[in-house]
Amino acid sequence: MGNVFQPLPSKDFDYAAAQHLLNRAGFGGTPSQVRALVELGLDAAVDYLVNFEGERVSNEGVEFKSDILRAQTPEEQETLRRARIAKDTETIARLERERQQRQNEDRAQIAAMKRWWLARMIESGRPLQEKLTLFWHGHFATGYRTIENSWHMLMQNGMLRSRCAGNFAELARGIVSDPAMLKYLDNDENRKASPNENLSRELLELFTLGEGNGYSERDIKEGARALTGRTFRGNEYFFDKNQHDGGGKQILRRSGNLTGDDFISIILEQPACSRFIALKLYRFFVNDAPGLTRDGADMIERLAKALRDARYELRPALRALFRSQGFYARENRLSIVKSPTQLMVQTVRGLGTPARSVDRLVEAGDLMGQELFQPPSVKGWPGGRSWINTATMFTRQNVAIFLLTGRTNRGPASGTAEPYDAMHLVEHLRDASGALDSRECVRSLAVVALGGDPGHERLRELEDYLASVGGTINNERVQALLCLITAMPEYQLC
Repeated sequence: MGNVFQPLPSKDFDYAAAQHLLNRAGFGGTPSQVRALVELGLDAAVDYLVNFEGERVSNEGVEFKSDILRAQTPEEQETLRRARIAKDTETIARLERERQQRQNEDRAQIAAMKRWWLARMIESGRPLQEKLTLFWHGHFATGYRTIENSWHMLMQNGMLRSRCAGNFAELARGIVSDPAMLKYLDNDENRKASPNENLSRELLELFTLGEGNGYSERDIKEGARALTGRTFRGNEYFFDKNQHDGGGKQILRRSGNLTGDDFISIILEQPACSRFIALKLYRFFVNDAPGLTRDGADMIERLAKALRDARYELRPALRALFRSQGFYARENRLSIVKSPTQLMVQTVRGLGTPARSVDRLVEAGDLMGQELFQPPSVKGWPGGRSWINTATMFTRQNVAIFLLTGRTNRGPASGTAEPYDAMHLVEHLRDASGALDSRECVRSLAVVALGGDPGHERLRELEDYLASVGGTINNERVQALLCLITAMPEYQLC
């Protein structure tokens, strides 16, 4: 291909390329939105998506409580102490009920946060910001069931969102000062007398360098010493200097009285760091197939160099990636299995369906293997082909039907009968007399929904169906065609 990181020629930024960009750097868009990107041209379209600071943000007015799981006051601690001494079972039971009530309230709040974030992804005028927040949530993975504090999960979500396209160094420093991560990986128990290696190990293995990539067990142990004393009090990061190991350390061939911030700086100096982050970005935005082609490996090296050249500023590297010939190469289109979140949000944003019931969509996401605020482990979601199996495929197909029609496999769902006018997807195809050519409509719908050329066989199947019901294009038949298209295996790809 030549230099896969060279910009795509402006003449090649057509409808298909703009649709590919919108699907990957966001969650898709309607035909009119795709055509608007084409009119902007490649550079302006990429800038519009990447420079999102001035765009509208939805759902900012949602209020969540920060003090549901607040620490006990001195008065409450004294009451409990006295009750235990006096064996006052009634008071002890009352305090336990109050504790359980707060825990139940917190579980209800994390459920509300899941709905809030999914709705935000559906409605946001900053699709790349939400896509990157989801990416970093899977990269710096923490789960509510371990942390058991919804406010800490929300604070982390906000930190990831605010820094998602900024400097990776600031992201890494943010994550080792983040109460949710400090709790998740036990760094609140990392003390100079008994260092806990969990955060140090995952920082090197999963967050920055990659497993076994240029570090040793000694580096992990010394890194743990550098991270001692990093904890939190209440909802805030707290550095406990009395628990920090102030002695000399040696990490990745650097020596000195190294702190947690020093640890991050040393990691960023390693060439493996930029390559590892470039690989993760490539897998998420370009191609998640097993193995790497020569061009794929070349793209990763060039993206890593772009990160190093920009001193880990993410926005310039993302801009270069989304403008590159490799990003738009044929082998990299429809090469990523949609995550459950991508599948649902892209169906709403790309086809213009009603969201119908965010509650039901959150439940469907859980069934399909992507529970927001709860990745399966510190490794995040495996992604790729792991999203697809016999159990998840049933839900993946049904959730698209639900969004298109409001019906579940048990029939119409109560409260979700908002009508869906699908004709907006074909209105631009009317000729001067206002008529619609059925074959042209079928092809256009397939391209819009599948994100690429559907192929002759698929088009023939859709044309045969339309002919069998009379051939006329109306809202009912457009919806039926979309139900058939979303049931195709190709619909699972992005």
